[in-house]
Amino acid sequence: MKNQVLLLLLATMIMGGCTSSGAFLAANQTIVNLEEGNYTVAATNVMGESESGYILGLSYSTGLSASTLAIARVEGTGMLYAEALENLWANFEMSGEDVEGQKLALTNVRYDSDIMNLILYTKVKVTVRADIVRFD
Repeated sequence: MKNQVLLLLLATMIMGGCTSSGAFLAANQTIVNLEEGNYTVAATNVMGESESGYILGLSYSTGLSASTLAIARVEGTGMLYAEALENLWANFEMSGEDVEGQKLALTNVRYDSDIMNLILYTKVKVTVRADIVRFD
């Protein structure tokens, strides 16, 4: 009977669970010459965060990405990296800067993840930090 319950729980996780994984891994490369004085540093160490919580699951990080396998998400949207970047730009605007119509770029982008795994609950938090450069 115990094996049947474990098998049923495993099947439920596989068939009806949710997974979340992602990272902002840029595959393109743009070469920008920063030695001509055509830029200013608009802000340094701007931060954005996002988090999601899940029940009956497990979260782990492989360095560049955080992943979760769980029965159900109970908080957050699961779009951790997109929301963290949106939050970063919102925090930049809250400092009195306007993003619209400006030539801005993120530099020195750093990603961190904080994961809490409990028996019945797992929570993932992604933090993005970057410097913002304004081109003239």
